[in-house]
This record gives sequence, C-alpha cells and structure tokens, in this order.
Amino acid sequence: MLDRKFIIENAAAVKQNCVNRGMDADIDHFVELETQRKSKLQLAEELNRQANELSKKIGSAPPEEREAIKEEARKLREQKAAAQAEHDVLEEQVAAIQLIIPNMAHPDAPIGVDDKSNLEISRGKFSPRQFDFKPQDHVELGQKWDWIDFEGGARTTGSGFYFLKNEIVLLDLALQQWATTELVKRGFVPTMTPDLATDEVLQGIGFNPRGPETQVYSIENSALSLIGTAEITLGGLYSGVTLSDEDLPIKICGISHCYRTEAGAAGRASRGLYRVHQFTKVEMFAFCLPEQSDALHDELRDIECDLFDALEIPYRVVDTATGDLGGPAYRKFDLEAWMPGRGDGGEWGEVTSTSNCTDYQSRRLKVRFKKEGTKGTHFVHTLNGTAIALSRALISILENHQNSDGSVNIPPVLQPIMGVEKIGG
Repeated sequence: MLDRKFIIENAAAVKQNCVNRGMDADIDHFVELETQRKSKLQLAEELNRQANELSKKIGSAPPEEREAIKEEARKLREQKAAAQAEHDVLEEQVAAIQLIIPNMAHPDAPIGVDDKSNLEISRGKFSPRQFDFKPQDHVELGQKWDWIDFEGGARTTGSGFYFLKNEIVLLDLALQQWATTELVKRGFVPTMTPDLATDEVLQGIGFNPRGPETQVYSIENSALSLIGTAEITLGGLYSGVTLSDEDLPIKICGISHCYRTEAGAAGRASRGLYRVHQFTKVEMFAFCLPEQSDALHDELRDIECDLFDALEIPYRVVDTATGDLGGPAYRKFDLEAWMPGRGDGGEWGEVTSTSNCTDYQSRRLKVRFKKEGTKGTHFVHTLNGTAIALSRALISILENHQNSDGSVNIPPVLQPIMGVEKIGG
C-alpha cells in the first residue's frame, strides 16, 4: 500500500492514478478521515499527558486537595479514552480505503483502461510459423493422443479441471526441471512452496481472499486460502522480517500449484488449458534495495525472453497499460506467445508477466531492510515474474511445434531430459 503521508502530500496525483487504473478509491474522503484521525490521536496523547501530570501531583498535594486532583485526572482519562475510541474508528476507516488505493504507475506505463492499450516493445527470435497444413489446437492434439482429459477432470472435480496423461506428463515435468535449473544458474534459490497461505499474507501481496469478487479458493472455518501463484508464498516468506542491505537482492524461484476461480472467464480464447482452475507454475520473486528494482525488473523480463527463445516459441513483449496493471504493480511487462490454435488463424496469448511492485507489498507485509551504521529501517522493493506457467507453456509447445500428422517436436533444450525428439505419431 502507499504511505499515508505520500497520499496526503500528493493527493491530486494519487487521484489521477486511480482514474488511469480504473480503480474507485475516494482520495478526498481518505484525506479528510486521515486529518481527523491525526487530530484525535494528538488530542488523546495530550489528555493522557495532562492526566499523568496531575497523577504525579497527588502525593505532594495537601490531603484536602488530593480527592479533587484524583477526580480531575479521572475525567481527563475518560476524555482520553473517548478520544482514543473515536481515533480507533477513524483508523479502521482510513485503513480500509488505504488498502484499495493502487500503487503509483511508472511514468512510461501506457495509459488505458484495458489490455487493448498495451504497448508492444519487442519480439522474440522466432516469427509465427507459416504452416503448409491446417494446424490443430492443443485441445484437438490432446484428444488425439490421449494427453489431456477434460471430461475426467470434470467428473472428478468439476469444469475447468483436467488430467494430464501419457507423454505430456513427462513434458510438463521436463519443463519444470529445465526452467528451475536455468534459474538456479542465474542465482535464484529453488523452493517448493506451500499451496496454502494465510489471508493476511494474501492481502499483503494484494489479493482479496474473501468476498464475492475474489479469485481465490478459501478454506472454510480457517484463515487459510489456496494460493493463486507462488508470488503469494514467496512474498510472505520474509513477512515481518528486517533484512540487511548487504543480503539484497534476494532472488528466489518457487514451484507451486496454483488455484484460481477464474470467475467470469469464458469464450474460445479461454478454451482448453489457457484458463483453468489449477495449474503448476515456476515463479521468480525478488527482494531488493529501492535503487535496484528497475534494473532487476529488466533482468526478470530478459530471463522470461531467454526461456521462450530457448523453447523456440514466437512471442512479443508488451508494456502493460495502467488499467491492466493490477493494484500492486508499478510497472508490468507481459510476454505473449503466438498460439496458432487460438482465435481464427492464431493469436497472441499471455504466457508470462513480470511486475515491479516497489514498496507496495513490503509495506503491507512489513518487510524492511537496515543499512549498517544508519538509524532506522526502510521498506524493501519486491518484484515477481513468471518463469513458466506450465499450462500455457504446454499450449505454446504443442501448437507451434506440431507436425502434419499431429506429432509434436520437442524443443532441443528439453530433449536431453525427455529422452525423445518428438511425441505422438
């Protein structure tokens, strides 16, 4: 979340940023309430000070004056308690608004209400393939070779769930192993994270764990929810911890299952594995000094590009528009792969994203750093990036590397792990 003092001192800019992001947060009301809260706090502190001063005089006062002093001190403490109670109500109201105020957007982020305003900034090494046959989409290929069973998933769990079977299971595991190994080479600490997190951590990262508009599966009668991304658990790893500046940046990658309700998602663009309720992901996360975050954000984007270049998948990188950023992100780059089976003749589809969240998440999660020889602590900057979202990476490989007989060539970087050059056929 944004610092309250920053919001007060930059109210006009914060208000415009909410407009640019399409988010409804009453900044004027926030300023009014925060001003009242500070006034009540000052009053409570002053009344408490006066009551304490009177209490100190009781012992040295003449006996006949002591009861009067005690009574006056008692009244002051009653007034202090009333002022404190009013302050606490205002604090709750201020905090509720503060939670929904989005992070400020990078000055270069394209302004627009949705992804139609995203700005393409680069393309990968490979161009969309010109097929000399009619390509099949991944659902057709999955049915042909018994790789993906949506009907079985629906019978056991419900619509939007699925079984991976046969050779595609080995491809999924090979992608996980390869991507994680590549990240370890780049200085990331590998982890397997819990699939559950507390609601407090989810809120700290920027997710709404409860309520009608949540995209999260919550566990009834508990303060736990299934995670939608390892960003949640990796971000919560150092919640409440003060780090040393000498230890930063800390770069972690996490393998996790991800669960999303995907409420409202429908249509051909969401067909098959593209938008499902459960998938596996290899996620990158970083804690760093504020002056490191811009360069580290570029590094995460470049890693995503390197991985999809190595898989020989055509893609483009877009600078995400303000209305599509999400609350915590200061700036976000999306990598969109070419998917021949998507739409009518192929379309770009998002496969990874990377966000610089500055100190928005760390302020909620209370993740700080301390510089040796200086007083006080500061909030770290946090960044996240998808290395591989397995469901969408599988779509990209199956559809881009298919042959006329429906078999699929395995990208060379995965062949040593898979032990084969193609599957199907």
